[in-house]
Amino acid sequence: MAKIGNIDLGEFPLLLAPMEDVSDPPFRRLCKMHGADMLYSEFISSEGLIRDAIKSRQKLDIFDYERPVGIQIFGGDEEAMALSAKIVATVNPDLVDINFGCPVKKVVSKGAGAGVLKDIDLMVRLTKAVVNSTDLPVTVKTRLGWDEQSINIEEVAERLQDVGISALTIHARTRSQMYKGHSDWSYIAKVKNNPRIHIPIFGNGDIDSPEKALLYRNTYGIDGIMIGRAAIGYPWIFNEIKHYFATGELLSPPTIVQRAEAAQNHLLWSVEWKGERQGVLEMRRHYANYFKGIPNFKEYRHRLVTFDSSAEIVNELQKISTSITF
Repeated sequence: MAKIGNIDLGEFPLLLAPMEDVSDPPFRRLCKMHGADMLYSEFISSEGLIRDAIKSRQKLDIFDYERPVGIQIFGGDEEAMALSAKIVATVNPDLVDINFGCPVKKVVSKGAGAGVLKDIDLMVRLTKAVVNSTDLPVTVKTRLGWDEQSINIEEVAERLQDVGISALTIHARTRSQMYKGHSDWSYIAKVKNNPRIHIPIFGNGDIDSPEKALLYRNTYGIDGIMIGRAAIGYPWIFNEIKHYFATGELLSPPTIVQRAEAAQNHLLWSVEWKGERQGVLEMRRHYANYFKGIPNFKEYRHRLVTFDSSAEIVNELQKISTSITF
């Protein structure tokens, strides 16, 4: 059984990855409905929280139906990270997660996210500052190392465990790979098989099917899997994996009606949380994912991304439900 502090996640949990501009409350709610066991917020800048930035504060919104849910923070300053962890604790998440894996330039250039991979001592100090500032369990998500020549995940895992983290998620790529090339889970297995390691080790990277999830579970011995990009527009992947684990059989893919219903729920929950205009605009990036692979969808998509009101979009989604067969 995988446990983070006192949080019981079951025998082999499936975690929704924290993804910028994706893992907001409406999307998390969909993934929870479809089988995700643990949810994480979008990453939040420690500096933004301290400055009381509106966007950063909005990312602290969590709801009881999401639990267990963690809030992820990032930054490169010990004092700011410690203070932001205290701010996070005021909204009562189940845990605090530290992002040492984001590879994008605007984060790395500030000495945060994957930028910290160049300095393990700093990574340890930042983690210790957060652990010492909160009573919540603290977890970390990171990568194998900065590049192929500096893969240091085994040392990182030991040292972060020593300063008190409760679980570690490893994206099996280096920062230099970004999201390209193949992930190498053999390094995750080395961490998991290290006799010194006693915290849960979760694997992340390239899990996009039930078959691959089972193969990686059996091959690498991890305690659970974190799923990111494969869940975008396809929250069904969590229950599909669980069903395959239990029965060895693949569930049928979602019907056009189920796809339209998921997109509609996502839209309406986004409008409820963000307001009509922002909710409508920010949903436009998602429709292509919900209807990926549907033939002759171009005209429908054009209308979905040009309508300005949620009522028009809901009407269009209902037309899609009855007009398209595949």
